[in-house]
Amino acid sequence: MNDENQKLSNEGLANLAIDPELLARELAAQLAGDPLDEIELDKSDEDLVNSSKECDQALKWLQSGNEQRLQGLRVFCEHRDPRALPFLIPLLDEPSPVLRMSAVYALGRNPCPQAIDLLLHLLKFDSNAYVRKATAWSLGNYTDDPVLEPLINALKQDVAAVRLWASSSLAEVGLNSEESSLPAANQLLESLQVDGEPIVRSNCIWSLGRLYGLLNDEIKNYIEDTFISVLLNDREPSVRYEARIALEQLENSEVQKKLKSLIDDGLLV
Repeated sequence: MNDENQKLSNEGLANLAIDPELLARELAAQLAGDPLDEIELDKSDEDLVNSSKECDQALKWLQSGNEQRLQGLRVFCEHRDPRALPFLIPLLDEPSPVLRMSAVYALGRNPCPQAIDLLLHLLKFDSNAYVRKATAWSLGNYTDDPVLEPLINALKQDVAAVRLWASSSLAEVGLNSEESSLPAANQLLESLQVDGEPIVRSNCIWSLGRLYGLLNDEIKNYIEDTFISVLLNDREPSVRYEARIALEQLENSEVQKKLKSLIDDGLLV
């Protein structure tokens, strides 16, 4: 999925002043969970001191010119520090899409309830797809806020790169509560069947696999049947492969029997 993601994100780079290092870090981010959580658990005392010093310097950069602000934003895309929040929120209104995008990523790493309305506005109305894409990712870290419907709308209507990250964030929102899991799963199922971009369909499968254990038997059966249909009929090999992996990982003996039957009948190899 990384190669396709890279291709989607690189389209139009010639016409946008996007910082390549920032984009590279975002494109390398793991969809499953937050890698910073794991890194921080293993930090030594010396590392923590160095991180604190780095954040101290970054706070000064955020109050300087554009180039220095970008340096500061890079730091807060990697580190969490509540002192940064008063400086990050105003950057969401910056004319520069690079600054807006960077601030959105930093607010994904440093969630702030005061930023939610501005982030939702950017997801719906910002003219720059890179900014909307960053916002779709960041909102996955705001699962206690009213982000479900905006992410569903983004998955229905926006460009492929935004839909990709909206599908991931919907999994995060659905995992947060039972009342969110069903509408999130329903939209992911719909998009899996109608979205024209293979990477989005693949990511919908991944997200549905994460939500599967929270859902009732009726929707679980629908997911299983849809995955099998995708496995047999989707025109894109990478999507069929994702469906097979997801089915194999479901803790369901009946699903495993169906897969074995398909293999015995020569429909799968």
